[in-house]
Amino acid sequence: MARKKQDPGGGPGSPWLSTFADLMNLLLCFFVLLFASSSVDAAKFEEIAASFQSTFSIFSAGSTAIGDGVLISNGVSQLNELDKYINSTGAMADNDANAERFDDLQKELEDINTKKLEASESLAEQFEEALAENNIADKVDVDFNSQYVQLTLKGAILFKPGSAELLDSVEPTLRKVGMILERYAKYEIEIEGHTDNVPQYSKLYKNNDELSAARAISVFYFLLDNTSLDPSLLKHSGRGEYCPIADNSTAEGRDRNRRVEIKIYHELSNY
Repeated sequence: MARKKQDPGGGPGSPWLSTFADLMNLLLCFFVLLFASSSVDAAKFEEIAASFQSTFSIFSAGSTAIGDGVLISNGVSQLNELDKYINSTGAMADNDANAERFDDLQKELEDINTKKLEASESLAEQFEEALAENNIADKVDVDFNSQYVQLTLKGAILFKPGSAELLDSVEPTLRKVGMILERYAKYEIEIEGHTDNVPQYSKLYKNNDELSAARAISVFYFLLDNTSLDPSLLKHSGRGEYCPIADNSTAEGRDRNRRVEIKIYHELSNY
């Protein structure tokens, strides 16, 4: 039988392997002693560290954390914190944009309201001049807001108590009012009847709602019959006792509350 060829000096118990291992250990100890006896330039070390930090950091100026967060160099991820940071920054930008749009809108509304008030004031001045020219300024009060100019006639000069039939004595005044309104025929006009809070016991009107509505209709028909106003631009309504302008506990207050209001809406009212 042929013998197996032996590996010369290659077995696990070869003497040269032990000598090689001892040599490696001696070299390792030698380099450790060299490193231990050497000195480290601290300034250069800090410069190299700063260079790595600015190169690999994901934040500006070499920062490694958001606020008081955990350092990335510690091996802890800040992706969640970064997401919150980005979202909060975007939300702040959106809030600033919304605030700016709100300020612009508010200023625009204020400008529109100012123009509407100016238009109403100018229209009210025209009515006051016209009423004075027709010698009825003492019988018709003029007021205005941003939506309309309001002419107010006292109920005492228009109707008898509990009645919706116009007095003959007020017809000349209403004719003059109608002539003035014809100058503004393109505007929408609303006629409102108002009463005090004294209950009604009339056979014709069971309450102040019906009485105030009937009085508004009486003025409405008078204007239709005596002017060229467009009926489609005339409205009428009864507001009863629900919109007092004075104290109903006094005779003077009740007298003021019994009234008919004519509201003229100008061209900017719908803006």
